[in-house]
Amino acid sequence: MFKPQEMDQLVKDYRLTLEPSLERRFSISAIDLLDKDKCLDYLDKVSSIFEASTEAATASLFAKRYSFLTIASSLYAMSSFSKGMDYSIGNCHIESIYKGQAWLPKVRLSNMQVSQPDEGNRNEWRDQVIRSIFAENIDKAWRSISKSAHISKAILWENTAIYVYWLYENTFREGASDDQLLRIQNDFEYLINDAPAHLFGEKTNPLAKFNTPKQVTLASAEPIRIRKTCCYYYQASDEPEDYCPTCPKIKHEPVSIG
Repeated sequence: MFKPQEMDQLVKDYRLTLEPSLERRFSISAIDLLDKDKCLDYLDKVSSIFEASTEAATASLFAKRYSFLTIASSLYAMSSFSKGMDYSIGNCHIESIYKGQAWLPKVRLSNMQVSQPDEGNRNEWRDQVIRSIFAENIDKAWRSISKSAHISKAILWENTAIYVYWLYENTFREGASDDQLLRIQNDFEYLINDAPAHLFGEKTNPLAKFNTPKQVTLASAEPIRIRKTCCYYYQASDEPEDYCPTCPKIKHEPVSIG
């Protein structure tokens, strides 16, 4: 079981919820995303949130939300607490939550049983947790959405990858103890370098595929990973050519040194 303060943190900071949302229009059992008709109906509903000009753009922007709500609480629990839960797609529900004008959905699990590694067996346990999150959930969702909305699966996977990088390089480290920092770093390196492709349901590790070196360019004051795919954010913006800072459509000229 989680300690009360651990559960409070997952609920407060990492998009886990223990109760169904009262807002049902944009709430759905995640497994319904695997049904083409239900998937397209749901994407049509959430298109009103994103105001995107194309079905592919809606799918991509939804994938960002789904990636975050799925991986934030699950990976934080794994790396910070060495505790895991069943994040397979049949156990997950998208619960619609608004914070001000922003739509910030959360994940609710039907079965909240918690697992922990046996002594000296954390690596095998970690593989089971990773498989539950990615091969048994995200990969299945992306395959369905890719076919239903006619969008490249690579775009959906890169939307996931950028959040994995950001969470592990930034948010997960905040307030972490030395032991937690060590696990966070070890798990991150495993995810983006060594985790076998079958844990993601893919032929290659998608987190490794998009892990390009950070660069300082004229488009960004901070070092950034330039995306390999465009997420179509600009198709939901009121401003023409309003791209994400890491978009490959931007001319990322390197900054001269010296």
